[in-house]
Amino acid sequence: MKRKRRRWVIKAGSNMVCSGGPLLARAWMQQLARLKDQHGIEVIWVTSGAIASATERTKFKNSKRRTLSEKQALSAIGQPLVMDLYNLALQTSGMLGAQVLLTYDDLANKQRRANFANTLEQLLKWDVTPILNENDAVATEEIKFGDNDSLSAKVAGVMRAERLVILTDVEGLCDSDPRKNKNARLVHTLDRISKKLLAQTGTSAGSSRGTGGMYSKLSAAGEASRNGIEAWLVKGDLPDVLTRVAGNETVGTRIRAR
Repeated sequence: MKRKRRRWVIKAGSNMVCSGGPLLARAWMQQLARLKDQHGIEVIWVTSGAIASATERTKFKNSKRRTLSEKQALSAIGQPLVMDLYNLALQTSGMLGAQVLLTYDDLANKQRRANFANTLEQLLKWDVTPILNENDAVATEEIKFGDNDSLSAKVAGVMRAERLVILTDVEGLCDSDPRKNKNARLVHTLDRISKKLLAQTGTSAGSSRGTGGMYSKLSAAGEASRNGIEAWLVKGDLPDVLTRVAGNETVGTRIRAR
């Protein structure tokens, strides 16, 4: 009897992508192969890192005062670098990836949203892993998602995913800021993301490479949870982190579906 397919959306942030490099990307894709073979899970991968990759490979140093056109140009340089990273990693596991770039309008417009969903459904039917990123080379501030945490939550809703897994450079959500409190404890499970929790988290800045901090990750997890999708915030470079999530191990922070 053919096993029913399950579907996850997994999002990797800029800091993880750039600091982990080829070795971490290869480890992730090997885990994707095991998710499919051992658990019947198909994955839609959302990645950041285009601008950060371009910054590290060019003379243009990191700056918080870049113009929109500079950000768009860096994105155009960096996106092929990011795809090279994933394509090489996928090849080592005998897998194939497909680049899908989108803007907010692609999900806000009913017809374009349907076209997007149909494309991803076909790729998954062919056992091709969709690699998504916001199309920063053409997106203006008015039509941007803001960060790929938000993008991943919206894609999870459109594609009726079972889980949203956000790979970050911290263990998960702590009961206080671990940078200020060495006794901060990891919160393993949340039933919901409340407005009070978001207010306590604050609109903290992201890493030096990315735009999304813990606030944006919790906002995305809350959106997924309200849409009936379980969300996990986990440290992306933990050994076998994705297969551990598949086994429902106590890792990171788990936000239950509502």
